[in-house]
Amino acid sequence: MKIATWNVNSVRSRLEHVKAWLQANPVDALCLQETKVQDADFPLEAFEQLGYHCAISGQKSYNGVAIVTKTPLTQIGIGFGAILGGLGEPAGGTEAIGDLDDQKRVLSGVLEGVRLVNLYVPNGSAMGSDKYAYKLRWLALLETYLRTLLATETDILVCGDFNIALEDQDIYKEPGDKSIATHIMSTPAERQALRQHVLDLGFADAFRRFTPEGKQFSWWDYRTAAFQRNLGWRIDHHYLSPSLCDRALSCTIDPTPRKLEKPSDHTPVIVELSSEKRLNKSRPHSANC
Repeated sequence: MKIATWNVNSVRSRLEHVKAWLQANPVDALCLQETKVQDADFPLEAFEQLGYHCAISGQKSYNGVAIVTKTPLTQIGIGFGAILGGLGEPAGGTEAIGDLDDQKRVLSGVLEGVRLVNLYVPNGSAMGSDKYAYKLRWLALLETYLRTLLATETDILVCGDFNIALEDQDIYKEPGDKSIATHIMSTPAERQALRQHVLDLGFADAFRRFTPEGKQFSWWDYRTAAFQRNLGWRIDHHYLSPSLCDRALSCTIDPTPRKLEKPSDHTPVIVELSSEKRLNKSRPHSANC
């Protein structure tokens, strides 16, 4: 089974790009972020004509997530509240959600026994800003959400635009560059939040499972000809629960769509899972997978 994640920066503006990519890369699931369209205006028919089903959660002009699949998802949950309220409230319960579910950033569903969690993590704007504090609170609630899922499910894939480069090698800048620690998406607090609220639960970075070292990126700023100069960041991730680590076959970044005219500033990241646990442990792997 192949699952891709792609921040398309407006599904209607990038529809022809997405359709062409799906035809060339017929993945089983495509998790989209920043769809920037309310549900009534989502281009369902275009995906249905390609043989895909859509689960959507959108809002006008901003944010928005969708999961496009060959077979329909089951147990679809929109937002944090769908899981925190639907499976028995953990400590804090839905009261802790507050304004953290106001924006359309979370969508999940089950495909072939695997719980797909599609996220568009807040950007955070700048260190010390209200949006930065919101991002850290959002990530803390994500831990509660994931713990709730882990209480009843084992095969969980968490993917999307995390707006965080976890390590210096995930950024084009030289390791140790002092600006990294103060740049949004790579501050120590953001990195610690991602480790604490996702990785420390047992999830592992699928891309680093197969590519432990090296600078490969999933996002390039539109400004300063960043793509042409490869001044990128790896901020789009697939995180696998321990059981899925044993089924992982590959995880790759496809830069092809970023080369197109009027592209998204992100490009797809694809993970492939076997149908069963693999016994061959000889391939490269990260410390937590």
